[in-house]
Amino acid sequence: MAVLEVKGLRMYYATTEGEVKAVDGIDFELNEGEVLGIAGESGCGKSSLATTLLKLLPKNATIKEGKLMVDGQDMIQMPDAVVRRDVRWTKVAMVPQGAMNSLNPVFRVGDQITEAILAHSEMSKSEAKARTAELFRLVGIDPSRYRVYPHEFSGGMKQRAMIAMALALQPKVLLADEPTTALDVVVQAGIIRLLISLKEELKMAIILISHDLALVAQMSDKTAIMYAGKFVEYGPSKRVYASALHPYTLGLLRAFADIRKPKQELVSVPGSPPDLVNPPSGCRFNPRCPYAEEVCREKEPPLQEAEEGHFVACHFWREIQARGKQP
Repeated sequence: MAVLEVKGLRMYYATTEGEVKAVDGIDFELNEGEVLGIAGESGCGKSSLATTLLKLLPKNATIKEGKLMVDGQDMIQMPDAVVRRDVRWTKVAMVPQGAMNSLNPVFRVGDQITEAILAHSEMSKSEAKARTAELFRLVGIDPSRYRVYPHEFSGGMKQRAMIAMALALQPKVLLADEPTTALDVVVQAGIIRLLISLKEELKMAIILISHDLALVAQMSDKTAIMYAGKFVEYGPSKRVYASALHPYTLGLLRAFADIRKPKQELVSVPGSPPDLVNPPSGCRFNPRCPYAEEVCREKEPPLQEAEEGHFVACHFWREIQARGKQP
């Protein structure tokens, strides 16, 4: 059963130079207990999509069109007060990027989580404190550390505290935006294990946003590759990684080291992501694409189903698929 449905979602930022098309036509469904990984370069719109899914946007941002269905209700049509009371944290919650800067340094960690619970529920203060202690245990923090300040926590403990805060009201969907950023590899592994165990224990759907293709492959049931505000490839993770059909996906995979293969020079994707005030005509990847032809500069390719559940937005996906099947 789908707990989150996104259809034709567009969100633009108003700037002095024009509208930045940060999220420009996104479609997907997320089922209970499913993990969707979203990968792509910096500036492709991943974090903007996450904040749009929460309707947690700055004043210069506008949702232009689309549907954002949570439990059969369209969040876009809801007043902000209703979203704040009935959806945010209770149905959809977020672990923000950079836990180091997400906790208020002058308040105790436990009090900050308790405050979030009180703001979004009818619990008494004693009940909220008991819930905070329960959450500490759930994410592997000793409840006796309720009264410590953020500077007394390590980076991994701060990240666990932010996960505890996001889980406070048992949301159906957890948005994890770069949850292992700035953590060493050992701590990263612990955070990954924690998220996997929480998903299995709580039957919670997760949207994982990351630059780390290995992390996305390890954790996700489905993978979406995002470029210039759009999904250019989307499908079951094993299929996307084993049989990538979009040149951008292929470029990202070639730029990522594979320890199972002989030592080789990494090949980066040439160029930079486009200016989303004036994106290229046709396919937005065409200025950087080794397969680009005139049709790519004139006509935008639709996101079409190449194989069951595997979607790609490229005019030449069939040629790429045929080349990939050659011995």
